[in-house]
Amino acid sequence: MLTELQIRNLGVIEEATAEFDEGFTVVTGETGAGKTMVVTGLKLLSGARADAQRVRAGTDRATVDGIFRTGDDAKIDALIEDVGGYVEEGDVVVSRSVNASGRSRAHFAGRTVAAGVLADVSSRLLTIHGQSDQLQLLDPTRQLRNLDRFAGLDDDRRDYRRLRREWATLARDLNERTLRRRELTLETDNLRRALDEIDGVDPQPGEEEEIKATVSRLQDADDVRTAASAALDAIDGGDEAAVGDDGSAVEALTAAVEALRGVTGSEPRFAGLVTRLEGVLAEVGDISTEIGGALSDVPDPESLEGLLARQQELRELHKYAETVVETGETEASDSDTGTGAAGADGALIWRDRAQERLAQIDVSGDALSELAEKVATAGETMLEAARALSDARQDAARRFAEAVSSEIAGLHMSASFRVEVTPVENPGTADCGPDGVDTVEFLLVQGGKPSSLAATASGGELSRVMLALEVILAGSGRTMVFDEVDSGVGGRAAVEIGRRLARLAVDNQVIVVTHLPQVAAFADAHVHVAKSATDETVVSRVSALDAEERVEELSRMLAGLESDTGRAHAEELLATARAAKDELPVPADAGA
Repeated sequence: MLTELQIRNLGVIEEATAEFDEGFTVVTGETGAGKTMVVTGLKLLSGARADAQRVRAGTDRATVDGIFRTGDDAKIDALIEDVGGYVEEGDVVVSRSVNASGRSRAHFAGRTVAAGVLADVSSRLLTIHGQSDQLQLLDPTRQLRNLDRFAGLDDDRRDYRRLRREWATLARDLNERTLRRRELTLETDNLRRALDEIDGVDPQPGEEEEIKATVSRLQDADDVRTAASAALDAIDGGDEAAVGDDGSAVEALTAAVEALRGVTGSEPRFAGLVTRLEGVLAEVGDISTEIGGALSDVPDPESLEGLLARQQELRELHKYAETVVETGETEASDSDTGTGAAGADGALIWRDRAQERLAQIDVSGDALSELAEKVATAGETMLEAARALSDARQDAARRFAEAVSSEIAGLHMSASFRVEVTPVENPGTADCGPDGVDTVEFLLVQGGKPSSLAATASGGELSRVMLALEVILAGSGRTMVFDEVDSGVGGRAAVEIGRRLARLAVDNQVIVVTHLPQVAAFADAHVHVAKSATDETVVSRVSALDAEERVEELSRMLAGLESDTGRAHAEELLATARAAKDELPVPADAGA
């Protein structure tokens, strides 16, 4: 619900604030006073195109701020969350500014957003109906959507569209594979040869890095083996030539232990030394074991040739790591080191992508037959949904026409309404359009002769048909703005328009810009736009009218001047409207 609208430097309005409540609010004023600027401001908040000519002369910027109460609308809450915005005490602020060069900025829930985003989020907050909507009413697609809305088919139409997209995707794939069969066959052969090469080498994750480290170790293997062997010989005495006449370290330590152990009875101090020597002997044994283990791990120089050959095999696969299968783009490579995604590990990534690509472009007879079956199945599912939509539309068309006919009769139109649903005869998949296989047309029947709205309806009649549709299709909890949709209407028809707008306002917030006193009399609140002129400027002010001021304004609208007769007529209009509104249903949430 819109609770407040602030306008600065927009058209003839220098600065104005209007407050709105639930129910029916009417906006009136003399021609040129600027009441249309109220709607212009709301349109800017709805993401409409910014127009520099709307910026008040002598100023550099026009701004519009709207405060909306969101209630418990989960979709609006989700939109606010998407933009990272916030709500203050249940209110969300929407702002738009336009500078003198036509550039604009938009803000929603405290965050800067694009005008397109503003249009999306504002569509959840308010709906604006103007005289241009009368022309949109003549659009066959708009007519079909109105019928679907009446019949509750919006979700069914969305499901049908999803099925149509799935069918179209499969059909395009089949068509592409068929038309490009020779080209795709060549690509398939190339991919399979490459995959055979990779599978023949059979690289393992991380293998190339391990080989690189092993080869590096082999370069120092001889020196390592010689040093380790010499150390073992010195410790264990395995090579007499290496040990020499002095014997090994183990032999020397053992001899020392035996020599001292024999005299420990005569010299007790030697017992401790024997123990320490035995510890040294054990430690030397452990060292000998570790050196021997390390020596056994030293690569055999004869294996270097095999490792280098394997390394070369893996390097041959680098060419695949540098290519992205579908796009042909080159990835970063590190061919010098052979590591990372650009080395043999990169070839493994390429292999996975190539296998996916093969599945996408398989043009073998079996693959094409399988895909053709999927296309046929998806097409039949789509057609079933289209036929179900068509049947539902034809079933609803009569009820919809009767409902609209009843409404426009109440609006003093001497015509009945008809809805023609024309499906394609024996439709195929090629006949399935975005909304199905139907053409929907709204007709007016006058004098027993049906004619299209475009051919026969006047501006006033289109206004009444559009209002009838809104009354029939209206839900609840919406903010609806009507900009002089009552043009071309007067007399009793104007009274009935006011009555229906009041009915809409039972469960919705309705804001109407009008020049008809019969419509204004039905409002719950009255906002007046007045202008004052000097030799240099024209300034408009927006104010809420109290009961007495409202009588004066209706009198002016009726007679063009404030007179006793005009005031009496205005009070009569208000009394008639109050009596009619007393008969309206209570709001849906009145008992909440």
